[in-house]
Order: sequence, then structure tokens, then C-alpha cells
Amino acid sequence: MKGTAVDGEPMSVFVDARWTRTDAYDGISRYGASLIAELHRLHPVTMLIHDRAQLALLPRDVPYVVVNNPLSPRELWLSRTLHRLGADVVFSPLQVIGGFRRRYRLILTLHDLIYYRHPQPPGFLPLPVRLAWRLYHRAFWPQRVLLNRADAVVTVSETTRNLIAEHGLTRRPVAVVANAPSAGTSQTDAAGERDAAAGPVRADDSRGARRDLVYMGSFMPYKNVETLLAGMAALPGYRLHLLSRIDPAREAELAGSVPAGADVVFWRGIGDDDYRDLLAGAAALVTASRDEGFGLPVIEAMNAQTPVVCSDLAIFREVTGGHAEFFAPDSAEGFAAAVRRLEEPEHRARLVSSAREQAAGFTWAASAGRLLELMRSVVHS
Repeated sequence: MKGTAVDGEPMSVFVDARWTRTDAYDGISRYGASLIAELHRLHPVTMLIHDRAQLALLPRDVPYVVVNNPLSPRELWLSRTLHRLGADVVFSPLQVIGGFRRRYRLILTLHDLIYYRHPQPPGFLPLPVRLAWRLYHRAFWPQRVLLNRADAVVTVSETTRNLIAEHGLTRRPVAVVANAPSAGTSQTDAAGERDAAAGPVRADDSRGARRDLVYMGSFMPYKNVETLLAGMAALPGYRLHLLSRIDPAREAELAGSVPAGADVVFWRGIGDDDYRDLLAGAAALVTASRDEGFGLPVIEAMNAQTPVVCSDLAIFREVTGGHAEFFAPDSAEGFAAAVRRLEEPEHRARLVSSAREQAAGFTWAASAGRLLELMRSVVHS
């Protein structure tokens, strides 16, 4: 057996937090930080970081060790460091972590398979990493090699667990450790605090009474924001708020496709307080994504008693429990019709009530409990 822990003895737990950003949360950063915070309440945890600036986005009361950058060649010998630290089990919120000839148990995470269908890498990665990213996602066998190095694999939804099985990506046990909303915080893709002097940027100059539609997410092509914009032509009296930071060139491209007379606002990033206030008073949270790993803003809206209007994907059916208005991803007309259905007060009230009950099942405490149970099972196997 790998590691030293046995029944009744301490279990030394390390969590790889080196993919945490230093400026603002993205999905991976939030997932790791939230699990660390709740896991540490249940069992002592030590974080691995490579830059002390990462501590700004990590729980303050959790001990840490500074090790190599995960992109460094030194990653190949990470196991030596972990052996010296006495690790029994290591959890990574990604599927990439180095180290040969390990003696500790290892749990890796595969969030989704989106980039096999949409291989454009995140723009913040260095160019060589982006090139490797595209090559990596041209076939499934590299994924199998990585995942089969682990003792167990974590994913965030039953939908992705089914896809992992369908493609035969690992021989290891796969557990669902779901995403969850964090109290008092937004989950924007690196939205951060917007420049208070700039304010939201309108795509037109229309004024007057309106109902707010909220979109929280990136502007990558598979997010399909174009369908939301096209649908606004059939929704006079509604205003679409696009909240996340956006590259100027991408903003210009989207602004050019806003239908005449449609009311659209580009926020270019939004702070937590503004996000909570806007979401709480919105007519709906909306998304036309063609693919999704989980869809955390959906859960946030359900918790805020705001209806969800979303593309009809298996993952959204799972997360919402069916308590949302659905439309075909590329149907602007379907999107507008789904928004209109929420104008009936009794229907809206029923949907909000059932959705909030569904969302109550997603908490970081519950997810951390499932992760700890998995850790114990692999250590004592």
C-alpha cells in the first residue's frame, strides 16, 4: 500500500492549489479554494502553492508549502517533495500533476470534456502551453494516460461521469464531487471588480422601464452568446446584461451583431455586490451555451430565487433538476419564447420555488464530505 496511514492513525492530506490564479477567481481556482476551506473543517489539510500571491484567493487559516510551478521541469520530481512532507493522499483539482515513483495515494479531477469538442484554449495560458493544449485534445489517449496514473478520479457531475465511462477514459473509480455556490461571492470567469469610473457600457442609448436578463460567463465561441443577442430582437422591454470581462476585439464583434433597438449592456467585469443585487432583481439568468461542465451561475440564480432560461443540455437538466425554461441552443426564437413564458406570475412562482429546493442540494460542505470519504477509501484500500 502507498502512504503510511492506516485505520485509527492520522491521514496526511495535501491539496494542489498551484493552479489558483493571483488576480481573480476562475472556475478551477474557485473549485479548489472552496473545497480546501470546507475540507479543512473536516480534516487537516496542507495546500501546495508556487506563488505566495495565490494566498489572496485561498483560505487564510490553512497551512501551505511553497513548491515548484506546475509548468516547471521540476514538476517531474514533485513526488520527492511530497514524500519528504509525509503525504498520504494528494488531491489535484485538475488531471495534471507530476511526480514519478510516488508512494502516496493520488486523486485527480476531470471537470468536463468540453475542449475535445471546442479545442480553443484559455487565452491566459502561455503560447507553448496553448499549442500543447490543442494537440492534447486531438485524441483521448493522453487523457487516459493521465487519469490511469491516479488511484481515483473526481468529476463535478453525473453527466461528465457518464461521458468518462462512454469514452473509456479511466479504469479507476470515478466519484462526483459537485460544484456549489459560495456564500456572498460571484463565480465569474475572472470578472473581478470592474472599474467604478467606467460603469457598464451600453450597446445602444435606449432608456425607460425594462426587465433585466443576466448572462454570467465567458465569451468563448461555444458559449454561444450570439444566440442571446439575436433573441433580444424579439424582447422589447428587456435589457440583456453581459457581465464578465471581455477582450475589446470580442466585444466589438458582439456589439456589431446586436439587433437594432435591442437593449444590451456590456459590464466588462462586475463586483460581487453588484452581481448579487442585479441577479436578485432580474427577470432571469440566461445562457445559450452549446456545452458546459457544470454551469455554476445557474445554481447561483436558483439560490437567489431568479428563474433560469437555458439551452437544453444534459448538464443543465441535471443541475436544475428540470426546474428551468429550456430552448434549443441555436434558436433565438426559442430563447425569446422561453423568456416570455416566465411572464405568467403563477408559473414563475412555481418554477422559482422548485428550483430553490433543487439548488439547496449543492453545498461545498457536502462536496468536501464526499471528497474526504473518497480519500479515506483510497488510503485504506
